[in-house]
Amino acid sequence: MLIAATLRAPFTGVAPMLGMIRDTNGISAAEAGLLTTLPLLAFAAISPFAPILARRHGMERSLFGALLVITTGIVVRSTGPLFLGTAILGGGIAVANVLLPSLLKRDFPDRITSLTGAYAITSGLAQALASTAAIPLAALPGSNWHLALAGTLIFPAMALMAWLPQLRLSSVPTAENTSASSAGHIWQSLLAWQVTAYLGLTSLVFYVVVGWLPAILMEAGYSAAGAGSMHGLLQLATAVPGLVLGPAVRRMKNQQALAIGVSVLTCLSLLGLWQLPELAPLWVALFGFGAAAAFVLGLAFVSLRASNSHQAAALSGMAQSLGYSLAAAGPPLVGLARDATGGWSAALAICAVASLLMAAFGALAGRARTI
Repeated sequence: MLIAATLRAPFTGVAPMLGMIRDTNGISAAEAGLLTTLPLLAFAAISPFAPILARRHGMERSLFGALLVITTGIVVRSTGPLFLGTAILGGGIAVANVLLPSLLKRDFPDRITSLTGAYAITSGLAQALASTAAIPLAALPGSNWHLALAGTLIFPAMALMAWLPQLRLSSVPTAENTSASSAGHIWQSLLAWQVTAYLGLTSLVFYVVVGWLPAILMEAGYSAAGAGSMHGLLQLATAVPGLVLGPAVRRMKNQQALAIGVSVLTCLSLLGLWQLPELAPLWVALFGFGAAAAFVLGLAFVSLRASNSHQAAALSGMAQSLGYSLAAAGPPLVGLARDATGGWSAALAICAVASLLMAAFGALAGRARTI
């Protein structure tokens, strides 16, 4: 659970302070978007290599090394080159992000659903804490955004201390969980591309809003602290689907209606944020639930649409690599659109259209078929 708390908070917690960072460093909106994009690029580039590390060095040592890399990235980001530190911590998160679900499958095969729910809630609470506390920490006497960013060190530090006893173990993940083989035909499968498109669009919309929500709300009249609190509410809302959606998905043979429903809910929340920003708490909560539910469902499709574990591994690599690559393009492109138009209307409209595309691909990927 402590490792789960480390996987998102160090980079989603930077969003409330993007305005401060831009004012201090003089960077453009597109450059500020890179602070959200760099970890996603690391996810896309490094995730396929995480199982190789686990096979060579063992699951426990690989996770410990990932936590050390995350810690190093936070320190570098807070005291030195901002973008270099962000890229480093993204690399560490990418490895842990891949290995932690494999650890649950290996050590808790009969409790995957309950632990995955707890995993999602813990991650959401950590993100909410990081987002809500960012502005108050930066506003303390003698403090600044550098120290506020350094505050996220608490997450990997706690995880490292709790994980130290595991280094005595030298176990290696099972071949089923770390197989590097891939079904050669996976890239020729139309269903695989539909799953990839659904997961990619979901990631795109989610990370655009996560990265720019405080700036959108401040332009609508909210204070920096108020916008940070709304960002925290978003992170809290993302924890709920992980608890309630897993059992429901398992009982369904066809997930089309669910995929369409959560996509439409995401679209409505974006339109509401655009047209009625005074009701931001409602729209933010709906977006957090809808987008997170869509993401959980997209991950479920990876297993549901695969015929065997090796095919699932190949589909996961394809969907996450391409999906995070698409998501990585979102924040800087939206930043460019903001600079070009002088407002956030175009960006929110684009995300709303992407949500409708999610519904279309979700209807295809949600059919009771396998590759």
